[in-house]
Parts: sequence; C-alpha cells; structure tokens
Amino acid sequence: MSSSYKLYDYNPSTGAAVVFAGLFAATSAFHLWQMVRNRTWYFTPFIIGGFFELFGYVARYISAKQTPNWTTMPYVGQELLLLLAPSLFSASIYMILGRIVRLVHGDSRSLIRPSWLTKIFVTGDVLSFFIQSGGGGIMASGKTSSSVSLGNTVIVVGLIVQLVFFGFFVVVSLVFHRRMTASPTPVSLSISPPWYTYMRTLYAASFFIMVRSIYRVVEYVQGTSGVLQQHEVYLYIFDAMLMLLCCLLFNIMHPSRIISSQRQPYGKVDADQMEMLNAGR
Repeated sequence: MSSSYKLYDYNPSTGAAVVFAGLFAATSAFHLWQMVRNRTWYFTPFIIGGFFELFGYVARYISAKQTPNWTTMPYVGQELLLLLAPSLFSASIYMILGRIVRLVHGDSRSLIRPSWLTKIFVTGDVLSFFIQSGGGGIMASGKTSSSVSLGNTVIVVGLIVQLVFFGFFVVVSLVFHRRMTASPTPVSLSISPPWYTYMRTLYAASFFIMVRSIYRVVEYVQGTSGVLQQHEVYLYIFDAMLMLLCCLLFNIMHPSRIISSQRQPYGKVDADQMEMLNAGR
C-alpha cells in the first residue's frame, strides 16, 4: 500500500474504545452465563458476536494508542471484527424465530416451513459473512489503491446480501405474526410470557441491525472521501451504540424465558391439555 495512504482520517479515541470494550465485555459475559445456566446453546453465535465486538474495540484501542504511527494488524483486526459481529447476531435471531414458530405450532402460519426457515436465513447470513470476510482480506493485503477499492466493493456486496436476507426475514416475521394474531393456535394462548412479546423483541433487534448495516453500506460506498469515514463519531452512533443496544436487549429479554431446555416448552399450561380442551368445546 502506498505510503500516502492513511488508515484513519482522524485520531481514534482511546477513551471511547475502552468504554465500549468494557461494555461489550460485561454484556457478553452475562450472555455467556445466561446461555450456560439455561442451556440455550442455539444462542452461541450471538455470544461469539459479542466477543467479536469486545476484541474489535480492544484492537481499536491498540490502534488508537499508536496514533499517528498506525500499524496494519490492529487496524485490520478491529475493522474485520466490528464488520462481522452483526452477522453472528443475525444468525441467532433467525434461530429464535424458527423456534418460536415450532413453539406455538405455527407451521401453517409461516411463509416458510420451520425446517427450512432457519436453514435459508442462516445460509444467507453465512454467505454474507464470507463475502465480507473476503473483502476485508483483500483490503488487508492490498498494496495499491485499486486493490483497496476492490476489497471495499466486495464488502459492500456482502453487506447488501445481508440486507436482502434480513429484509426478507422481517417480511416473513411480520406475516407470521399477523397470521398468528388473526388465527392463534391453542398452544400460543398458553405461552408465558406471551410469544408476541418476543416477536417485538426480534423487531427491535432487527431494526438495530438494519440501521447499522445501511450505515455500513453508505460508509463503504462513500469510501475514504466520505463524511462517514472521516468522522469517528458516526461509528459509535450507528454501529457501536446500536449493537450494544441489541446485546442489552437480549440480556433483558433473553429467549430462555420461553425457549429453554430447562423449562416446560409450552409455558404454564400443557399443550396437549389445551388441545383436548379446545377439541371438547
């Protein structure tokens, strides 16, 4: 890479990096405890994503400490880790929807069968993950402005793939929610807390990830000459803060409250009993 190329167009803040590294460390450690305690192993990708955020901001702190003589390793590390973490969050969100559909016996209300729902969206998520990783790798090894530009373009493609799949996921979620509300199954009436509370949690998390992904697309499309890459504050508003809110949201509304190997799968009332009661009406 040419000597005139600058890794940052500003001096990164060590204080902001430390604060967010600490916050992601706390929420991720709590998520790890919640997962082990409740045996919600399907939430593993989410926790890995949280640690990606943690180590991403640790790498950013190291990079900030090197100002103005930045080295490539911590810069690339923080770029890749912060770029890829939301894909891991998305994977767990997809799995939660699939489990909610099965939980309420709502197969007939879903646009996609539960057996395919998680597979389709996680496959898209993995595809996006590897495309973005490839783009990051090209940028990291780039020696010329053209190779850096190519890596930038590949990352944008990966982010667009993520947005397309995530947008379709939101549509599938809304259709399922609407159909279930219009024609609830007997089991859905017995879930405690109500299943739709967690659908709203998924919508909130989806909003955070969608806004963050749109921000990243605009950032990479603008390139180094754009306002987003020239001012650090946007990273903390539209990426760090939104992803932290996503993590905290699931600390509070942890899916183990309705989907866990340590609790009855259908809440306070047994599903078979509910179906027998309804059949006798």
